[in-house]
Amino acid sequence: MGSNITIDDVAKALGISKTTVSRAISGRGRVSEKTKKRVLEYIKEVDYVPNAMAKGLAQRRNFNICVTLPGDYNAMELSFFHSILVGISDYLADKEYDILIAKVTENDISGLKRIVNNKKVDGVILTRTVIDGEAIKFLKTIDMPYLAIGSCPYDDVVQIDSMNYEGALELTSILLSKNFKKISLVCGNMLHYVTSDRLNGFKDAFKQANMKFDSSLLYADVVSESGIDKAVEDALRNGTDCIVCMDDYICTRVLRKLKTEKKKVPRDVKVASFYGSPILEFNVPAITCLEYPEDEIGMLAARTMLEMLEGEEEVPLKQRVGYNVVLKESTKIV
Repeated sequence: MGSNITIDDVAKALGISKTTVSRAISGRGRVSEKTKKRVLEYIKEVDYVPNAMAKGLAQRRNFNICVTLPGDYNAMELSFFHSILVGISDYLADKEYDILIAKVTENDISGLKRIVNNKKVDGVILTRTVIDGEAIKFLKTIDMPYLAIGSCPYDDVVQIDSMNYEGALELTSILLSKNFKKISLVCGNMLHYVTSDRLNGFKDAFKQANMKFDSSLLYADVVSESGIDKAVEDALRNGTDCIVCMDDYICTRVLRKLKTEKKKVPRDVKVASFYGSPILEFNVPAITCLEYPEDEIGMLAARTMLEMLEGEEEVPLKQRVGYNVVLKESTKIV
């Protein structure tokens, strides 16, 4: 009888997950003594013997997943990464996996290397992709499942991405249809793929409308509060009628600077953001923005990671989630 029973059969019979059965058999990972006893007594009763592959897999697993978070200050102010982390955590907790967090920057991935090299995790989820980034370069050299939340040019890297290009294209097209003549764009770190994707969508909206974008109103690599303030000052001097912000952090600072300059939104200048979050939710006036289901992205990344660990053959290399364009008072024509 035992030779015909699988770990899945054991899990179903006891009403628990396959992960819990694996942990009970291997003696590794978080599982109560009561549950462990139930599993061991049941497999003895039915004469279940794990096959060599399943047993080896169970013994190698730590039931921990490493999730990287940006180590730079501005990025950590964004709610995006918190929402992503909640989605990942909710899904993995239900599957009895734990999370280890590694802070990384474009050039410093020492925390990630330490966790991986000490064999503390079974897989890695990157929450941001960077042009020529060290994290993916490192992960390509080791034998461990990993995926990226965001786009990257590697065809062999599993990617979970938002429709950033399409969202920026649609929102910009809507703004152009309102006959705004001088639209400014304040961008963050140009090494981030999300910045590049949104910028391309912004520019292509002008091309599709047969309009020329004034390149003097593009402010790239604006990563500090003082830099954002200077960009707003310059945009106002150049007669901008609408300031588009790459994300909520930039938008918050733009709004603060406009208030200092005694400029009313939307009377004196319109404002929109390529990313909306709770940071902007209670602003008066309400801000036109793009909304993305961050928790859904996190859960999709977690589910895909576990599919990779289970050896699923058809894990999609690229999956993308949609967005909503939310038109609010900040771009209203008055």
